[in-house]
Amino acid sequence: MKIVHICLAGGYTEGLNYQENIITKYQALDGHEVSVLTTDHCFTEGVWGLCPTESDYRNTYGVHIIRLPFAYRLPYNVNRQIGRFRGTMKTLEMLDPDTIFVHNIQFQDIRTIVAYKKRHPQVKIYVDNHSDFSNSARNWFTRNTLYRFWWKPCAKKIEPYAEVFFGVMPSRAAFLCNVYGISRRKTDLLFMGADDEDVAYAADQKVRDSVRERFNIGKEDFLIVTGGKIDAFKTQTLLLMQAVREIPDRRVRLLIFGSVAEELKERLFELCDGSRVQYIGWARDRQSYEYLGSADLAVFPGRHSVYWEQTVAQGVPMVCKYWEGTTHVDIGGNVEFLYQDSAEEIKKKLLELVGDPSKYNAMKKAAGRDGKEAFSYRAIARRSVGLD
Repeated sequence: MKIVHICLAGGYTEGLNYQENIITKYQALDGHEVSVLTTDHCFTEGVWGLCPTESDYRNTYGVHIIRLPFAYRLPYNVNRQIGRFRGTMKTLEMLDPDTIFVHNIQFQDIRTIVAYKKRHPQVKIYVDNHSDFSNSARNWFTRNTLYRFWWKPCAKKIEPYAEVFFGVMPSRAAFLCNVYGISRRKTDLLFMGADDEDVAYAADQKVRDSVRERFNIGKEDFLIVTGGKIDAFKTQTLLLMQAVREIPDRRVRLLIFGSVAEELKERLFELCDGSRVQYIGWARDRQSYEYLGSADLAVFPGRHSVYWEQTVAQGVPMVCKYWEGTTHVDIGGNVEFLYQDSAEEIKKKLLELVGDPSKYNAMKKAAGRDGKEAFSYRAIARRSVGLD
């Protein structure tokens, strides 16, 4: 069938392990005609800005990517909040979808999608939500202005026409009901996951050995890997770096990949020593799978990222920050949680695992059980449009 993904609340960047990249890949591999309708902004080497690629093309998997310009000549941050684009209806008419999947609902052109559904009542619409109180509506003012009077009406406008609203974590399903007022009968869970092909690739011992050799990590070293955006909302990565440097056992090593906010670069590079603590830059394509697959332990001490589910799918034990509604990554003992933003707590947790092989091995055994199946993007891609 013809499936159109709407990514107008944010953007779309080729080569990332984000949901919109991998779901569309597997739907295309399943033989569907897949398109992505998105903005003209994306990440380039970890920096967000105008996308340098063409605005209408097909990617490696045959997915048709169409980038629309904003409707108004205003600064990006203003346009992003408005969420109106030139050519939305015209493009939908041209693509003639059987199914529309809307990624997030924080854009006013969601009303155009409703108008399209009214013209074409046979079209099925699925909506998901990536917002919760860890990354959105964090104070009373935004919750009771922007979300209540600006985004909630968007959600309520499309509610009668959507088959289901998916939260990508339990906390985000709850956010749909508690903030946007979506009926609980219309909400469900659709976890983020990992690319099945890349999970299999990174499981090869040769890949693991290659990464360790590249960064001078010995076979007896205990390798910790972390990744993702390092910005004002994820400064806890710096605490992890500090904790590793304070551990006396020099076999404990740390690799950090991802983008770094300009204001944090000086502090981050001061904590790197080129040996025990190494920052290895932006992860391209399947590199994140290579890095995580080479790890003895993945640690994510800050806000949730897509790498949590990827880590579980790769069968790697994990330590991550506890957030209410995000414990779905615990599939039976593979995860230990952090409850404070403190280098001391991180160091204590790492010392427990490094110093107690039986505890670590129990985590590793649990991590290898069911994660690959539970977080398979091939299965998630089918379920997202009612094909499970």
